[in-house]
Amino acid sequence: MVLPSVRLLQWLRDAHALEEQAVTLNSWAARRIEEYPELSARMEQHLGETERQRERLEQCIERHNGGTSAIKDVVAKLSAVGPMLSGLVVGDEVVKVGLALYTFKHLEIGSYRILIAAAEEAGDHETRRACQECLREELAMAQWLEENLEPLTNAYLAREAA
Repeated sequence: MVLPSVRLLQWLRDAHALEEQAVTLNSWAARRIEEYPELSARMEQHLGETERQRERLEQCIERHNGGTSAIKDVVAKLSAVGPMLSGLVVGDEVVKVGLALYTFKHLEIGSYRILIAAAEEAGDHETRRACQECLREELAMAQWLEENLEPLTNAYLAREAA
């Protein structure tokens, strides 16, 4: 039987790898869509949140006497390269970026919900609080994307028609 705290540490490492991937994706995407200043600015803001989320996760991992998984972090960063490369050859890059971000936010949201439940089960209230804070930020970004995907698409279509 795997103890809740052991599973929690594994999942914290997974979430840390996700945030490593998010930093890579957000940094790249924010530079690629500068002609859409609202989205670019919101992504820059969320990049700061993402970096703080990564730090929070590192603190949680350290409290469990663990280290981050270098292998998971490298794989996450490398897997972020695929969308970047595919974005170089598509004309509708900004729409694809919006869709990828929206999808990725929900992966992170699910991860934080799992971590909150696991931290509660393990009796780790500090990790629970840290993950709740991360979840609030991810929910806010997902909500912003949800509200802005349609206007972003319309702006792209208008630019393409011009």
